[in-house]
Amino acid sequence: MPTHPVWLPRSEILSYEEIHRVALLCVGMGVENIRLSGGEPLMRSDIERLVELLAGIPHIRQLSMTTNGFLLCQKASALKRAGLKGMTVSLHSLKADRFSQITGGGVFETVLAGIKAAKASGFNPLKINAVIIRGCNDDEVVDLASLATAGDITVRFIEYMPFDGQRLWGMDKVVSGSEIIERIRERYELVPVPRQRGSTAQLYRFESGGGEVGVITSITQPFCSDCDRIRLSADGKIVPCLFDKNGFDLRPLLRNGGSDEAIVSFMREAVSRKAPGVETLLKKYQRLEHIRPMHTIGG
Repeated sequence: MPTHPVWLPRSEILSYEEIHRVALLCVGMGVENIRLSGGEPLMRSDIERLVELLAGIPHIRQLSMTTNGFLLCQKASALKRAGLKGMTVSLHSLKADRFSQITGGGVFETVLAGIKAAKASGFNPLKINAVIIRGCNDDEVVDLASLATAGDITVRFIEYMPFDGQRLWGMDKVVSGSEIIERIRERYELVPVPRQRGSTAQLYRFESGGGEVGVITSITQPFCSDCDRIRLSADGKIVPCLFDKNGFDLRPLLRNGGSDEAIVSFMREAVSRKAPGVETLLKKYQRLEHIRPMHTIGG
């Protein structure tokens, strides 16, 4: 996060009914999986109501959320009752002091309590995401992987991407997915799991049983060729690619009487203009300010 983030006026943020309408139209075009991300989704007031609205849409196969976990202990049970199925929690360190430094003052024990509450609520799948940065937390790769050995959590390691609000990214700080897996294999035998088309992660299961670990290799081995994701930002922009700063503003159609047909046509056009992918865009943009910071859109 930047030191002084810019907060959007409430009037610019889509209502739950507007989000539900877009989701309903997306499902009509074949979307089966919906994820609530951020920023931080649990900061939205009465987020359970949005979950309930989305869970009521027929033909949704998976409804999930990615959260920093700070409010999860309070919300886990209600979210599960509302119809949320999957939960992913960001946890970049198992050391309390380091965790606080990475998160800008977050309390490690609060997030652990949230993960325990998510377990108790029965979320499936339950995942932990850890962004690995050389010289920061790369010495914890094996310890974080060990969280998955019990079988009730999947731990996924994410290569450090140029989305930080303080512009600290550099290739020298990237720990590749292959290096991460090599480090884990120093302690555990891992067996690759066939990657599903469109998946962001390459998963591995422990040969001895238990759960799975995965790597998301956006930098060293991009998966743009079969990416099938579409994002709707909090302020109503369609974002076909995280690495492209362009967004296509759907809010005027939503608020000025646009028909379902017009909204569907707009989204199809936005997706057709999707950027060519990570490698091309990193070459195109010589300065990192051309790439949106992750805190403004989510993963």
